[in-house]
Amino acid sequence: MVDMSTALASMVLPNPVMTASGCAANGHELHRFFPVSELGAFVTKTVMAAPRSGRGTPRMAETASGMLNSIGLQGPGIDAFAKEDLPWLGSVGARALVSIAGTTAEEFADVAERLASSPAYDAVVGVEVNISCPNVANRGLVFACDPVSSERVVRLVRERLPEGTPMFAKLTPDVTDIVSVAAAALRAGADGLTMINTLLGMAIDTDLLRPQLAGVTGGLSGPAIRPVAVRALWEVTAAMREGRLPTAPLIGVGGVRTGRDALELVAAGASAVQVGTATFHDPSRPRRVVDELEAEVARHGFGRFTDAVGIAHDRTARP
Repeated sequence: MVDMSTALASMVLPNPVMTASGCAANGHELHRFFPVSELGAFVTKTVMAAPRSGRGTPRMAETASGMLNSIGLQGPGIDAFAKEDLPWLGSVGARALVSIAGTTAEEFADVAERLASSPAYDAVVGVEVNISCPNVANRGLVFACDPVSSERVVRLVRERLPEGTPMFAKLTPDVTDIVSVAAAALRAGADGLTMINTLLGMAIDTDLLRPQLAGVTGGLSGPAIRPVAVRALWEVTAAMREGRLPTAPLIGVGGVRTGRDALELVAAGASAVQVGTATFHDPSRPRRVVDELEAEVARHGFGRFTDAVGIAHDRTARP
């Protein structure tokens, strides 16, 4: 038997597997395939202040190793989410890691405050601050491309959340120095980081010779981006071990389909993992990864999941 529990700041979870934001709506659909309470946490679709219709269609395009999406943060808005979706998640025993976003730093803070005022807030185990969505129409809204913008958003959200609420900043890989952005987010009060969001990509229809997505560009996800996620986790974990960053928990996301995929992110430094794109072709995949990851941890002789976190750093050959 392996102890699969993990602690992310004050958020203690029975296992380290979560959904990835945007890939399972707000839980109702996935719950038909398995109890979402069996996951370590359920990460909601990113919610903003007001309802949004999202971007035009077509919104998705398959790639050879994943997919591009250009949804545009469609959603019901924070008031409807707090009134309908959050109570439902609480009623089925899910541990909700709520993803929030805004078009301005002040809107992020407003969403956080309205979330905290929900009578169902006790279902919230943490907040994921999505400062890195690459499929919005205005690339200037990707706050995580700039350390100063990242710090401002995270600081304002921290001020509006109840004391003790774990807060994770979700970072983009579309930067030259992810460590500097991580430092800004942690300095502003983030308890940990989620790494990584999708990469900005594009596909062209070679029959019609025009972009496949109505929004032209979109977020690339799936197996193709897992090496990028591993690299980002490795860099930030190394910076923490070297004392260049304060130690904080990392949530790894990007191309996880199996327990072995998840273990790769864990060995690079992730204390939890999220399953996203794989859910589209197998809705039970997040739950299966729980069991597969446990089997992988046991195969390597670890009695606790946490023994595997960052293990690759200890086994790297030194000159």
